[in-house]
Amino acid sequence: MANTPHLTDDAQQLARTVAEHAIDRGVTVATAESLTSGQIAVHLGAAPNAGTWFSGGAVTYTVEAKQKALGVPDVPVISEACARTMAEGAARLLGADCAVAVTGVGGPDRQEDQPVGTVFIAIHTPAGTTCEKHHFDGDPQEILDATTARALKLLGAGLEDAGGK
Repeated sequence: MANTPHLTDDAQQLARTVAEHAIDRGVTVATAESLTSGQIAVHLGAAPNAGTWFSGGAVTYTVEAKQKALGVPDVPVISEACARTMAEGAARLLGADCAVAVTGVGGPDRQEDQPVGTVFIAIHTPAGTTCEKHHFDGDPQEILDATTARALKLLGAGLEDAGGK
């Protein structure tokens, strides 16, 4: 079960906060996931009234999928440029006001000369797109769980500042 999305208590609470902010501000939310393979979307889809504010998610694991679906240019996929483009592409593709995107190295091996645990998380809102770089320790599932929780926390914070439609 180590590689399947599962609901964690912290992430469930963070997803509820995202739901509250999205509903309060009248905005829709989308996801673009590589590293987490839909784990963030699982949490958002399980949050209250998801059908009213959660547009959906794009799991783009391969470079080609990121490029075709989300418009990622020919850049390293473990990068800020990729994460930003993924978030903006998901918002455009899914017709959402806001989006979260994650890309990174879950392990067990390095990728694109980046160490295991390197993660980029981008948040797109009507105010613009921001991105954070993180390094999470642990086994692959611990890295995915930490990435999911941090992405939901950042999304919730981004939605606090998001205006209505």
